[in-house]
Amino acid sequence: MEINWFTFPHFQIPKLTKLIALSVTDLLAAIRSSDPTPGGGSAAALAGAMGASLLAMVAGLPKSRAATQEDLERLQAAGRRCAAVAGDLEALVDRDSEAYGLVMAAYKKPKATDEEKAARSAAIQAAMREAIAAPLDVMRACAAAAEQGVVVAALGNPSAWSDAQAGFELLGAGLRGAKLNVEINLGSVKDADYAAEVRGEVEEFERAIGHETAAARRTPAP
Repeated sequence: MEINWFTFPHFQIPKLTKLIALSVTDLLAAIRSSDPTPGGGSAAALAGAMGASLLAMVAGLPKSRAATQEDLERLQAAGRRCAAVAGDLEALVDRDSEAYGLVMAAYKKPKATDEEKAARSAAIQAAMREAIAAPLDVMRACAAAAEQGVVVAALGNPSAWSDAQAGFELLGAGLRGAKLNVEINLGSVKDADYAAEVRGEVEEFERAIGHETAAARRTPAP
């Protein structure tokens, strides 16, 4: 039988099931299905969650570079913060998809009268803000994990150097993917001051993760 590799079936997620509660196999099936969600925003959050989790793992390994009790406490604290951020990013996998649902619901509102048109427009703008807030929070979380990751890269087990670097790569991918979602949704926002504020935050998070990733890469490999 000939297989069409470019046809992806609809994947049915049971109602009330969180994406992050799915098995890896089922979550990937949901992402590659023909449904619009989960999409790039959820995938970006998942990438970030994996990156932060890798850094938390490296922080918890024995035989670290920590030479003093103070260094060890810094490493452990960084690991706990990375684990907490990973949890935040897990939640954002679902939140991003839910935000898409809000946008679609707003666009489906009636528009037969002037009052309905005004209500629909307001609903769309409110939904767009949530569709921006979710990936912006992904960017924020990825940058926060990278900040802690510098400590992990410097003080963690040197044999896990590649794991820490892979964590940074995943955080960077998550942040860049989330940025794309922020930017495309900003195009539908009417509030210029709000849009300018968001763009400023985007630039700040990009600068931060670039700085932290460069610092981590300077940590010598074993």
